Amino acid sequence: MTTTAPAGYTAVAPWIVTKDTAALLDFVTAAFEGIELGRVPLEDGSIGHAEIRVGDTVLLAFDQHQDWPDMPSLLRVFVPDADIAFAAALRAGARQVTALSDNAFGQRGARVRDPFGNIWWITALVETVAPEEGMRRLELPVYREQMQFAQETLDAELSGRTHGRASAVAMP
Repeated sequence: MTTTAPAGYTAVAPWIVTKDTAALLDFVTAAFEGIELGRVPLEDGSIGHAEIRVGDTVLLAFDQHQDWPDMPSLLRVFVPDADIAFAAALRAGARQVTALSDNAFGQRGARVRDPFGNIWWITALVETVAPEEGMRRLELPVYREQMQFAQETLDAELSGRTHGRASAVAMP
């Protein structure tokens, strides 16, 4: 597929809708070294459009109206060091959803929920692992347990239950 995205933009861009886009921009700057590209203030004091660059992606955002439902986003952000970015996100006001761990596919990461309800997968590539090798590693107890932990913590967070659900990976 050929993209017609402008220079500096990706073909698909995520939107984040919050009750306080200005504070979201501050959070993304502090947690993920985001660079604000601009915002369009509206007469009612809200933000009608904002853009912030994180790595090679531009996130788009705007303030929700009071009668709109909350619309939290689920976002994965690749960072150079997951431990540093995780700590920065917590300092910026996020709370832990899933503790830092290493997965079968050569990634280290954690999940946080930001003050606006969005869940961020903070991920660092620590090892290049072929997909077939990652699937083979899932047969090892340490990686099966990590996958189960990741599923359970996300399910608990999204469902509001104290204990989340998980399902074993179906191996070929």
